[in-house]
Amino acid sequence: MTRDRMDAVTLADRIAASIHDVPDFPQPGVLFKDITPLLRDPEVFGAVVEEWAGRFRGQVDVVAGIEARGLVFGAPLALALGVGFVPVRKVGKLPGDTHTVTYDLEYGSATIEVHTDAIGPGDRVLVVDDVLATGGTLPARRAGGGARRRLRRRRRARLPPRPRAPRRPGRRRPAERRVGAPRLRTRLTP
Repeated sequence: MTRDRMDAVTLADRIAASIHDVPDFPQPGVLFKDITPLLRDPEVFGAVVEEWAGRFRGQVDVVAGIEARGLVFGAPLALALGVGFVPVRKVGKLPGDTHTVTYDLEYGSATIEVHTDAIGPGDRVLVVDDVLATGGTLPARRAGGGARRRLRRRRRARLPPRPRAPRRPGRRRPAERRVGAPRLRTRLTP
């Protein structure tokens, strides 16, 4: 079955079947989403990358992938978009001058780095990360680029996204009120 014939329901089902829940990993109380089966299936992996690329074609100048899964999805996404890729790594993994950012996780904190010359002023940056609950993993802003959008792995693996109810003035959607909301989505950033 090619991507052209793979309808959204079939794709969503195959993605969901390719992501395994691992409770209490890496620490008690954390539900880890193991994506290695998805990565082993080139048809599903390619369809996910193409689906995301279709959303951002012509809108970004560079893709920044945050370690670890942001690297896995960011590099092929940049290739599909025909733009450059910038790795954002754990501290000490990049040679040369870097910007360093420490941020909070659900179960601790981490420090990441990006090369100081990796993102130019005014670059439209697509930041790819697996979890953006706190927003602390946006070193692209410090690097001089305007973070265009953040693309997150969907916890429920539903592509395309579900329709949303219209927003009432003065009210925010529940997922926008809670940090670490269970339903992850793409969000525009200034």
